[in-house]
Amino acid sequence: RVISSAYDSMVKLSCVAAALLVVASDALRPTMVARPLRGRVTMGVSENSRSWQNNAGIAAVALAVSLGAATPAFAVANEIINANGIKYKLPPLVDKPGRCKFVSSSMGQANGARDSQFDLRACKMPTANAEGFDLSGVIASDADFSSSNFKDAQLSKGYFANANLDKADFTNGVVDRVDFEGASLKGAIFQNTVLTSTSFQGADVAGADFTEAYLGDFDLKKLCKNPTLTGEITKGEHEGIGTRESAGCK
Repeated sequence: RVISSAYDSMVKLSCVAAALLVVASDALRPTMVARPLRGRVTMGVSENSRSWQNNAGIAAVALAVSLGAATPAFAVANEIINANGIKYKLPPLVDKPGRCKFVSSSMGQANGARDSQFDLRACKMPTANAEGFDLSGVIASDADFSSSNFKDAQLSKGYFANANLDKADFTNGVVDRVDFEGASLKGAIFQNTVLTSTSFQGADVAGADFTEAYLGDFDLKKLCKNPTLTGEITKGEHEGIGTRESAGCK
């Protein structure tokens, strides 16, 4: 009887699913309308059904949830494309004990490859030490790493949008293809740092040290247009040199 009952439940669930799919497909099917065009009649998709594919995706998610299935990844990923055209797919933030700590990649690569997503979003880690670490591919938007040590660190393809990196030290680091858009980098040190294809759009770099940093010509032109490239270096051997001068901007 137990087996029979379970079988009946499965059959009923399958029927419900099939019915829902039929209803959804009928409701979301694009409506074809006739449009006159210079004496001819053409067929086109009505405005009300122009986004039927997007709605179909939403219906599929709702159906999956109603049936107890796992939610598809496309329904939860937050896709962001930065000013350099680099695409980031940010999963929902899952806060768990021990999440906010630097872990060097064991891959030994600069392509951001990891066994799992390295997510430090919104972490409060001022004065933290990541000297020599490989943090490639880290997602660290809205985090606080003020006065942290990133000397000799590898941060390729890192996402630091809107993070607090005031007075952070990136000396001798490889900080290529990193997104600092909207971040606060006041007094940060980029001495002898590789900054190729890194975005400082909307970032505050007042008082930062770019002495001997490596930037391509195009990258340098964009940095020089940053209105916050002002002030002067306040510590170290280059103290007193203007931030704009340290970057090589005219």
